Amino acid sequence: MSGTVLGHDGRLRCRWCAAAPEFLHYHDAEWGFPVSDDFRLFEKLCLESFQSGLSWRTILAKRENFRSAFCAFDFNRIAQFDGSDVERLLKDEGIVRHRGKINAVINNAKRAQELVKAEGSLATYIWRFEPRQEDCAEPQTASTSAASISLSKDLKRRGWSFVGPTTVYAFMQAMGLINDHASGCEIRASVEQARAEFHRPA
Repeated sequence: MSGTVLGHDGRLRCRWCAAAPEFLHYHDAEWGFPVSDDFRLFEKLCLESFQSGLSWRTILAKRENFRSAFCAFDFNRIAQFDGSDVERLLKDEGIVRHRGKINAVINNAKRAQELVKAEGSLATYIWRFEPRQEDCAEPQTASTSAASISLSKDLKRRGWSFVGPTTVYAFMQAMGLINDHASGCEIRASVEQARAEFHRPA
């Protein structure tokens, strides 16, 4: 079936998850399942920005190092980072050492604090941009959407950086705001059920 690959266990999955062994668990247990935890949402936005120009395999392999370096993506702690932290991170071989992206995480942590103060939680704000099913493209045929463009523009207006529409679309795919598993992928139904049972933050 187009867009899918048959795994060693006889299950059809999205074709991309066969590109690397570490993708399998990520695909089956994380990608597309809805998330309302503020720190996980912030983490994913940060990791997607680090991925820009790189492969997701590179970022996924370094994810635990990123979590260690950035205080488990607790934006309240990251917001306190200063120049010495930037220099420390630039010397950390376990992460992607890109000054602009590191500075963006620190800036965005402060912006996340502002959003929580204004909206109650980052999740409440993010899930407001969940698109209607009828407005979603066919699975894995788009790299941006009206919803990702809207969220990207609003984040930028609020002072966030490294949050372009493509980055935001990948974030929305991963965090379950859309179900972008291929139509023949056996995980698609599990994600759809999880989305149906998910309590949207209010």
